[in-house]
Amino acid sequence: MDGIPYYPVNDFGPLMKGMVIGGVGILHVFLAQFAIGGGLLLLYFERLAQQGKERDARAFVDGYFQILVLISFVVGALTGVAMWFTTIQVGARTIGLMIDQFHWLWATEWIAFSVEVAAGYAFVRVGRQLDDRGRIRLLALYATASWFSLFWINGILSWQLTPGRYLDGGGVWAGFFNPSFWPSLIFRTAVAMALAALAACVVINTLAMDRERRAALIRRASRFALPMALMPLLALWYLAVIPEDSRSWLLGGSMAMTMFVGIAAGASLLIGAYAIVGLVVKRLYISGATATLLLALAFGATAAGEFVREGARKPYTVRGVLYSNSLTPAEVAHLRQTGATATDPYPLRDESRYPSPQLVHGAKVMRALCDACHTMHGANGLVELTRTWTDDQLRQNVAKLQRTKSFMPPFAGNAADVEALVQLLRWERDGGPAVWRAQAPDQATLDQIARWLDEAGTTQVEVRR
Repeated sequence: MDGIPYYPVNDFGPLMKGMVIGGVGILHVFLAQFAIGGGLLLLYFERLAQQGKERDARAFVDGYFQILVLISFVVGALTGVAMWFTTIQVGARTIGLMIDQFHWLWATEWIAFSVEVAAGYAFVRVGRQLDDRGRIRLLALYATASWFSLFWINGILSWQLTPGRYLDGGGVWAGFFNPSFWPSLIFRTAVAMALAALAACVVINTLAMDRERRAALIRRASRFALPMALMPLLALWYLAVIPEDSRSWLLGGSMAMTMFVGIAAGASLLIGAYAIVGLVVKRLYISGATATLLLALAFGATAAGEFVREGARKPYTVRGVLYSNSLTPAEVAHLRQTGATATDPYPLRDESRYPSPQLVHGAKVMRALCDACHTMHGANGLVELTRTWTDDQLRQNVAKLQRTKSFMPPFAGNAADVEALVQLLRWERDGGPAVWRAQAPDQATLDQIARWLDEAGTTQVEVRR
């Protein structure tokens, strides 16, 4: 336990760290799913062209692939690098644990991605010069590799919420093929196909051909939106396999989470209804402006869905293994005895602004235990969240953190840490004055905080799945 790792922490100002990585991650996931669905869509259109079932399919494939590579490969690669860059600053221990546990499976995913990129650039370079067999094989290679990159990464990401038998010593494969693996994989595949169909409708409207020929291509592309009809069932399947407490937060226990569930479900319903009823059943023509609007709506649904997926793991980054503040359950119990910052080797960057050692102590506690999900004054700011609480309310709520807010981890510190954090919040609430009367910890107060800490315990109340 003496080797509990502390990582250098970057300050993103008023932006919560989760918002930084979340913003990058949402864009990356959207582009990745577009690339996966696009590969399957292009393979389908190439077969139509070679079978003589759609005379303009070949022109569409060549035009669409140029856009797919430009947007998905270039911007997707940039956001992918940005994901790693921000992750190692925000959650270095989490990403390190994932790499440790799934090293070779992640390497396999990278191989699939490398094949996808190589096949994609090869098709852009020489696709027009290949015969039919060469074109279909190269597109099949691209589509297969892109879907398998989803297959491998899906198992690793879904493991974070539903480790399943992995927690009982089931090993890597038990963690990979976890309870939410299949509903998540099929759901993401359906989303990828729908995104590809919507993007195709945008591209088709840019082709230099008459309306009837474009309408024929749109009718073909709209068939890729049909799997959206399964999304309600897939969502119910997913809800059924996630932990009970996570499910309760999504379905009313946390209004923020429930709101984003509603946004994701509502946007998906609107897109699916238009695509299936309007495009497939009624065979309506969709303009480029409408298709772009639906694609933007799909981005909103993706953003809300990713927020829900991340939030459902609270208070963990890996359920049952690692809390959101990068501590294990065993380390929480250890730090209750030693204090949260006893072995923290890093000084505060702005230590001189704090007028007392107790406030310095409180700032270190906040950095170690709170700032993965909170700021002091910005997004999810602690000052505003606790502004109306009295000092005793602060002490009790922090000491009994996992009971006060069930989606937060137990407080990983002792009574002195709690009191230092309380005094820091009081000081910040008063505007951070340069002169501050040092608040010597009162023994009776510390004893009461210690009793509250003991009553709360160091474990998280949860239902394991």
